[in-house]
Amino acid sequence: MALLYINFNGEILPADSKLLPVANRSFKYGDGLFESMRMLKGQLKFADMHADRLQRGMKALKIDGYSQMDAYFLKEIAEQLSIRNKSKHGRLRLTVYRDSGGFYAPTQNKAGFCLEFTPADEPRYFLNEKGLIVDIFTDLPKPSNYLSNIKTCNSLTYVMAGLYKAQNNLDEVFLLNQNGFLCEASSANVFIWYQNHLYTPALSEGCVEGVMRQVIINLAKKNNIPVTEAQINPEILYEADEVFLTNASRGIQCVMGYGIRRYFNKVSKGLMDELNKL
Repeated sequence: MALLYINFNGEILPADSKLLPVANRSFKYGDGLFESMRMLKGQLKFADMHADRLQRGMKALKIDGYSQMDAYFLKEIAEQLSIRNKSKHGRLRLTVYRDSGGFYAPTQNKAGFCLEFTPADEPRYFLNEKGLIVDIFTDLPKPSNYLSNIKTCNSLTYVMAGLYKAQNNLDEVFLLNQNGFLCEASSANVFIWYQNHLYTPALSEGCVEGVMRQVIINLAKKNNIPVTEAQINPEILYEADEVFLTNASRGIQCVMGYGIRRYFNKVSKGLMDELNKL
């Protein structure tokens, strides 16, 4: 396997470099946030939307330097790392952490970052050939607050959901919020096609404000597909005609079954075609 490289605070280094001290606040406290992004044909997709979300997240966490994390900066470091890893297509994760001492209260709010790159062969998004089998993870509801929409480094809810998924041989699991309503999947946003209308949990329900989520909402509206951000009772999964998931890395993934319920994938196929036209 070819040696991969990362960008650690502006320095290109081998991905297996030992870099983080035990005092790193992302390691000790989950004090940071991250962006999952996609590189296709040497270009970072939806850079403006990723930069906007990242900057708002850094402001919410009171991490300095957010104005520098603009779309130009993201494109530059992504393209640089893509070239260094000799791949025009790949998945990226940019982790931004508070580079500071202190205990729970930091001594400063300076930002540090690390950009990782995983090469891929696909020059576009592909809908999964085999639909996902899913279930609901109920052990740990996700709280709804002003941090819920941010992809923070505090990811224990998703870790426990991932363990549940593995232990039960599932492809994905849905998370509920503190009020028992549908929130999101363990690594994606959720869309439901029900009675000729597309629904997705509203941001007020505690889901991550996914970039691909917004892209799909925009595409649906552009193609005259009625779409509503709403509070969704999970019981609707037994009556829905179609369910699919979205994230920046994979685009759209269709769900085949929940319990005994089986779904179609007509709407997701159409939206995937529109996504690749972008």
